[in-house]
Amino acid sequence: MHCCKKFSLPGLLLRGALLSWLFIATAHADGISVNKAEARLGEEGYQLSASYDINLTFAAQRALERGIPLYFVGEFRLTRSRWYWLDDEIFQGAQTIKLSYNVLTRQYRISRGTLFQNFASFDDALNMLTRQSSATIPPELIKKDREYTVAARLRLDIEQLPLPLQVNALTGKDWALDSGWYRWVIRPAEITVRGEGKAE
Repeated sequence: MHCCKKFSLPGLLLRGALLSWLFIATAHADGISVNKAEARLGEEGYQLSASYDINLTFAAQRALERGIPLYFVGEFRLTRSRWYWLDDEIFQGAQTIKLSYNVLTRQYRISRGTLFQNFASFDDALNMLTRQSSATIPPELIKKDREYTVAARLRLDIEQLPLPLQVNALTGKDWALDSGWYRWVIRPAEITVRGEGKAE
């Protein structure tokens, strides 16, 4: 005798919602994505900034814990559209940020050039890495009555990994840490000192 199990409609809906949530959580578990992006006007000029959600892959986390430093590159671009020619590039900047872990002292370190800061926990170090800013853009380069497109990106620089890991990074997804270019439009006339541009 065959037995047929009955499912109520609410039960099926709940199960479907849970499966969808698990799929979404898994799909977004690892990687880098933009959380917020803005442009600000200070006394010396404009500054572009972006904050990211960063979730290291298991391979990257394991390498870091074994003392292998991870190098990230934060990039910003500012362009103005021209109907008669290619876009006019106003500003382009990139900065390399080193995330490392000292196995002996059990401290994490964020380094930007010759500047560095130590952290007792991974979460604190990662929180610092999530916030990226450009160099100051001189105000005379930007016209108040124009619109500009800003692009921001944060990625892991796989070329600075040890050679065996570079091979793995090129052939698999274990090292796929790249936000891709995130673009939004700013209108300088709407930006006041300590104000911000609206992401679009």
